[in-house]
Amino acid sequence: MTDTRGSQGQPYGGQAEYTGALPGERQPQQQAQPYHPPQAYPEPPQGAARKPRTGARTTPRTRKARLRVAKADPWSVMKVSFLLSIALGICTVVASAVLWMVMDAMGVFSTVGGTISEATGSNESNGFDLQSFLSLPRVLMFTSIIAVIDVVLATALATLGAFIYNLSAGFVGGVELTLAEDE
Repeated sequence: MTDTRGSQGQPYGGQAEYTGALPGERQPQQQAQPYHPPQAYPEPPQGAARKPRTGARTTPRTRKARLRVAKADPWSVMKVSFLLSIALGICTVVASAVLWMVMDAMGVFSTVGGTISEATGSNESNGFDLQSFLSLPRVLMFTSIIAVIDVVLATALATLGAFIYNLSAGFVGGVELTLAEDE
């Protein structure tokens, strides 16, 4: 067996030279050389010179990944579709209120109501009163009922769609997507 620790002198009782290191420690090197890591690539031949980069690339580099949607969680689909259909229902109620106010300000209800009451009226009665039938509270109530029905149906259909997608994805593998990222 070869001793790689260098000369240790006599450890206990002899006239050993003091080196500053304890017995068993590595001896300091005489001349410290700079560390040169091994090269990952061999050096090019002497005649070939490496060309410097001139700046930006001419073609952008694109990373692509092919992914497959194997399953849609029905519970998360139900939660998201419920929130989106509530937002759609609120937008529907607000849009119908704004549309009713604009049409009332333009005088559409009074003009059309006058024409309808003349057409349906007789000498004894005034006819059909469109303005009282299409009042704002009645229109908003009807729109709210439609919005609630829409929330229930949209949530149920989206959840049912997630179940059907999971069944069909089990047979055919799901939808494959290719995602790209420009650098």
